[in-house]
Amino acid sequence: MPGRIIGVSVDRNNQRAYRMALQTREQHIRREKATSNICTAQALLAIVSAAYAMYHGPERLKNIASKIHLYTQILKKGLENFGLNVLSKKYFDTLLIESTGKAKFWFDKSVKEGINFRLVDDNLFSLSLDETTSLEDVDNLINFFNYKNETLIHEEIEKTVIPNEVFNSSLKRDTSILTHPIFNIYHSETDMMRYLKKLENKDIALNRSMIPLGSCTMKLNAASEMLPITFKGFSEAHPFLESHQREGYNQLMKELISMLKDITGFDGISLQPNAGAQGEFAGLLAIKRFHESNNENNRNICIIPSSAHGTNPASAQMCGMEVSIVKCDNLGNIDLDDLKLKILSADKNLAAFMVTYPSTHGVFEESITDICDMIHEAGGQVYMDGANLNALVGIAKPGLFGPDVSHMNLHKTFCIPHGGGGPGMGPIGVKKHLIPFLPGHPLMANEIGLQNQDAVSGAPWGSASILPISYSYISMMGDLGLKQATQVAILNANYVKTILESYFPILYKGANNMIAHECIIDLRSIKQELDISEEDIAKRLIDYGFHAPTMSFPVPGTLMIEPTESESQEEIDRFCSAMISIHKEIQKVREGKFDKIDNPLKNAPHTVEELTNDEWNHKYSRQEAAYPNSYLLNNKYWPPVARIDNVYGDRNLFCACPPIEDYEELENTG
Repeated sequence: MPGRIIGVSVDRNNQRAYRMALQTREQHIRREKATSNICTAQALLAIVSAAYAMYHGPERLKNIASKIHLYTQILKKGLENFGLNVLSKKYFDTLLIESTGKAKFWFDKSVKEGINFRLVDDNLFSLSLDETTSLEDVDNLINFFNYKNETLIHEEIEKTVIPNEVFNSSLKRDTSILTHPIFNIYHSETDMMRYLKKLENKDIALNRSMIPLGSCTMKLNAASEMLPITFKGFSEAHPFLESHQREGYNQLMKELISMLKDITGFDGISLQPNAGAQGEFAGLLAIKRFHESNNENNRNICIIPSSAHGTNPASAQMCGMEVSIVKCDNLGNIDLDDLKLKILSADKNLAAFMVTYPSTHGVFEESITDICDMIHEAGGQVYMDGANLNALVGIAKPGLFGPDVSHMNLHKTFCIPHGGGGPGMGPIGVKKHLIPFLPGHPLMANEIGLQNQDAVSGAPWGSASILPISYSYISMMGDLGLKQATQVAILNANYVKTILESYFPILYKGANNMIAHECIIDLRSIKQELDISEEDIAKRLIDYGFHAPTMSFPVPGTLMIEPTESESQEEIDRFCSAMISIHKEIQKVREGKFDKIDNPLKNAPHTVEELTNDEWNHKYSRQEAAYPNSYLLNNKYWPPVARIDNVYGDRNLFCACPPIEDYEELENTG
């Protein structure tokens, strides 16, 4: 099941609007009722694929496919000329070749000469071509098998080939593809570049303003960190290269693992999980298999505090564990008395305890070491959710104060960009006793030494192409830089809290009236008094040019703000100024200066179409709607749609595109 489904809804002005379907939105808000762990997001890959299809369009894609198939036909006949038995009768780009008792010989010879075959077994190997394969490559492949001391070139073979003859059958598609106008417009680099820029301009991204999403750690992705992923040695390496053909990658991953072990205090690291939620799943599987190795198959209860990250219950359910929720006290800390009762109730069936540290309440659990000791005494294992690791790096090593396993979000703390939904990366760290239970991989069993364990990702090292980003970030920051980043992140969060607590209640505070990396603004009393909700305030922030903070998580009726260390005081002041201005608007509603129903908060965000329309039927001015702060005069973000009707979207979920006739204007407007 896809982690995200984009459906079509309507906005306040009855205009079409796209939205993420609530049914699949990571199930954070479902918590213990969640049924699936679906947080693994690789949206960047989907975007790249879509852009590829748009740029080429249906005809060029057909031409590319025809070329690949023609080259494969030439290759097949060339191999047969040298006596090889090609078993593939129906094929497109891949040939299965029989060489009784000699498949390993050909495979070893190919590796030595820099050509990589797929070894199936002692008698079979396969070859595959793609659009990057040239006719020269085909000639080289054919003559690789030359034992007749003769040269065979494609021109001689091509004369005997009937293009696409294999697909002159029921396999050949006779229906149109990519009929949507979007795939038939942008076929030059100039047009494509402008279209992508047009899409970018619709978004609030980090290159425009602060994104204060609590528990998400939306921080700067520096250009110098991003550059290495374009190096061909990283970007063009096949995931299943022989070990000696990726020595650079091997060294990078080895050093990155060493860095992460040093930062976290864990004994072993797996780079395989593709996201935090997948890391949770892999970590809980390791715990489950650890118990099974001790003949304790009965241990199936996972205790999770209400302050934990939202995907935790879903991950436990995926592992076949029964979830038991622990209450928190008024300060946001785990209720130790309730925890003792839950441990007692679980008895010999306790498998694991999942704790987010610092908690999603934005506080450091002061009793974390005692909590870990309590779980271990009861025979359970401790899983620490590393979603908020950005508040620990360089200050504390979580592996040293009790957890047995933890994931670390490289797309949060270690700067892999995850705006728009990915790519994600959630390696797990474990203590020594859990190393044998880290995820294995059938195609790399000898390398990672865990052939008895199942994989949790298709590739042995997850999204390996983005690992150079985190490697570069850690290398450039160094010990001192990482520590300072953490200190500034905590300082920035407390700065936001100190400014805003005069206007909005702060839900949870730790020792000395301080918080960790994020603060939670409590809006429940405002909603009860004036019917102004957290959504109203979040949508109004869009008019001020800011992405909304995290809404109603982990507590309904709240906003959770995380500024990270990336934001300057000037930007944080700008955000706080927007929140203070919104507080003044709330006060105007309270005083009757704004209508309770028709006010800028209830109608936010406001589009340029609405504001430039000849008619203006609201009980407040256009100026109040569009330019509530003076800085917006020089830095205005215009939302592409108004308030989206979420109920309509949830009740009318569909994944298909709207009818083509609805998009005919694209042909005229570009």
